[in-house]
Amino acid sequence: MLEITTAEPLQGRCVRLTLSDGTVIERDVSALLHGPVFDPIARDAERFRRLFVSYGTLAWPGDVDIAPETLIWDGPYPPDEAARRPEPFLRLHRPAG
Repeated sequence: MLEITTAEPLQGRCVRLTLSDGTVIERDVSALLHGPVFDPIARDAERFRRLFVSYGTLAWPGDVDIAPETLIWDGPYPPDEAARRPEPFLRLHRPAG
């Protein structure tokens, strides 16, 4: 099962995520930051930049997180092993080997 191992905030509400298989993806999470729990993060760039990885998912102080399957596959985990790779448009770098 793929998980997020490191996360880095980028410009706007974009993040660079390194996955447990070494794949690096970048996602614009602005569309996911809606509702009362996410409002402070959506409005305040400094709060957004305080992101971190907790138990394989992207998180912020205050018990706020976004599930890894939402960030990696834009929905639930794929049903079969062949589909358990991030979509090609999300993949930026995959280490050789």
